[in-house]
Amino acid sequence: MTTADFKAMVVNEKGDKTFNRPITRKSFDDLPEGDVLVKVRYSSLNYKDALSATGNRGVTKNFPHTPGIDAAGSVAESRSPQFKSGDEVIVTGYDLGMNTSGGFAEFIRVPSGWIVPRPSSLSLKESMIYGTAGFTAALSIYELIDHGLETQQGAVLVTGATGGVGSLAVSILSKIGFRVTAVSGKADRKAFLEDLGATEVISREEAADTSGRPLLKGRWAGVVDTVGGDILATAIKATQYGGSIACCGLVASPELNTTVFPFILRKVNLLGIDSVACPMDLRLRIWQKLAADWKPEHLDDLCKTVSLEEADPLIDTILKGQLSGRVVIDLAR
Repeated sequence: MTTADFKAMVVNEKGDKTFNRPITRKSFDDLPEGDVLVKVRYSSLNYKDALSATGNRGVTKNFPHTPGIDAAGSVAESRSPQFKSGDEVIVTGYDLGMNTSGGFAEFIRVPSGWIVPRPSSLSLKESMIYGTAGFTAALSIYELIDHGLETQQGAVLVTGATGGVGSLAVSILSKIGFRVTAVSGKADRKAFLEDLGATEVISREEAADTSGRPLLKGRWAGVVDTVGGDILATAIKATQYGGSIACCGLVASPELNTTVFPFILRKVNLLGIDSVACPMDLRLRIWQKLAADWKPEHLDDLCKTVSLEEADPLIDTILKGQLSGRVVIDLAR
């Protein structure tokens, strides 16, 4: 590359064990080994990015570090026969933005095995409106359908519905014909969720049972759970016979207080969803669905587009649970 350096967010640990995250310049020598160099046009803001950007060592072990678990752009250099200069590509998951310098920068260098070619019917920006959140939502829905979920069986519950994964799960499920009940702690976002396709919106209080009963009336044909804790435990107790719950988040709690009764007496399935190490063949299948028949018509409405500098204050907002929809970071701004 002829460019000596490039713009990036760099999270530093200070002497007093606090962290800062200036927008600064990085050298190409700072990037890790990898056979493909990508010029990033868009990234997105995820909860995991916010944890990394505030020094959470459960996500990122070593600092200084550049977060950004999502990136979309064009190949700048390639030593892989799979990709050539100019190819438009998507990178989500694996170690990007965790301990590998991530998409909150104008360039990333990654192994070719992490890269998805951009589907022809999906723009680079649209791919980052989805990002890891949309991919996780779609993977959850794919697994529910693979385990027998059908539209005529009843409502599908989506928890944490105003967040990135939740809002995209509501949108996709509605697009493909499911009736969706959305859980949200934000009373003022009911219209937002209805616009995405939710047929019912319930509060966190209604979604969290406090009776102590091991089983509740079977209400849900399936569940996409992004929060964990008591709401997940309640959803398990209220899932219909043979129904499935896709467990893909823990923003409320990693704890799960339940019994074996739903699993034994109702044949309920609890499906763990992992978007980080998802095999490439399945990853490609999910991206093709996101680009085609699962693509919501209002995808742009889910997105706020900001510069890297403008993304900084939103890191604290997402950690407080106050962000709705998706934030796309335009590295060209």
